[in-house]
Amino acid sequence: MTERKPPGVGFESWIDRQITEAMERGEFDDLPGAGKPIPDIDKPYDELWWVKQKLRREGASMLPPTLVLRKEAEDALAAAARADSEAEARRIVEAVNEKIRKAIRTGLPGPPLNLMPFDVDRVAREWRERHAE
Repeated sequence: MTERKPPGVGFESWIDRQITEAMERGEFDDLPGAGKPIPDIDKPYDELWWVKQKLRREGASMLPPTLVLRKEAEDALAAAARADSEAEARRIVEAVNEKIRKAIRTGLPGPPLNLMPFDVDRVAREWRERHAE
């Protein structure tokens, strides 16, 4: 690859020759993803595809922390409703309540949180009512 393009040879044919020679030497044989479909090849073009892919890979969120906490609180209530025991439902709600209290104390960037800690006893009572049937 370090050889210079000879004069009088077009770039396309010179590059094609280098690729062909590399293929013959087997330099492309063990590349990761060989023989697998290209991910998201059928999706419409997105200029920020690489940013979104990086965020997914890193487990980062594009949402402001206040919205992430709102979503987490909503998910916690749903998880408490599906819990196997009242004690587990209480633990779930108490854990998210601690996060809400901390966010209220310290403040989080983003839109207003507009969230107060949940009434653990009310959630437990609703859990008992649902599971009494």
